Amino acid sequence: MFKAVLSDSNILKTSFDAISSIVDEVQMQADSEGLRLDALDRSHITFVHLELKPQLFDEFTIDEPLKINVDTEELMKVLKRAKSSDIVELSVDEGNLILIFEGDARRRFKIRLIDIEYEAPSPPDLEYPTEFEIPFSLLKNSIQDIEIVSDKIALMVDEDKFTAEAEGEFGDAKIEYLHGEKIDAKSKSIFSLEKIKEMLKADKFSDAIVLKLGNDMPLNLSLKMATDEGELSFLLAPRIESEE
Repeated sequence: MFKAVLSDSNILKTSFDAISSIVDEVQMQADSEGLRLDALDRSHITFVHLELKPQLFDEFTIDEPLKINVDTEELMKVLKRAKSSDIVELSVDEGNLILIFEGDARRRFKIRLIDIEYEAPSPPDLEYPTEFEIPFSLLKNSIQDIEIVSDKIALMVDEDKFTAEAEGEFGDAKIEYLHGEKIDAKSKSIFSLEKIKEMLKADKFSDAIVLKLGNDMPLNLSLKMATDEGELSFLLAPRIESEE
């Protein structure tokens, strides 16, 4: 038996809004440690990790470990129908993922589980020279600013500032933020703007973002709940470009 009840539907909606933009199919693993998934997009550019611990849920019951293979687009279609005030119940029955939304009415959805050959990917073990926290809203606004001039973004950090900038054919943009953290290295990498936008669809998961940067290294972007009951993190390959 598996049953998970969550009073904040936004956690699932916001997570899978981002995840469904990145990967078509996922395998969620449910066991006594909670729900989690690891996935890699088809182009091997973005890795995503989601972990929701049992204490996040109002109720979490599981008899034995379970693998739940779902089409993320189909799951997101259903999750979009959840209202913010709805209580969400997840269960699995006869090859289906059952979602029940309890609010003004009781609404029940059934999503067919899919057969996929799946081996959970593992992220590379990387040592980063810098790690710092910024407000979620700051990075989201920076992306919107940069989008005016370019489809790629340079992210930099030094002892004082976090900087996002881009140069386009018709102009350029630069955003600077005094991070106030102890950083004794300089790092810079260039990334696809569209790929970071996909991650930032998870705008209700956390108010803060932890970034890890290195020179021409993947971007490690992590959203962690203040209560440490859940984490949504991404690893994005850099765009390596020759200096012109």
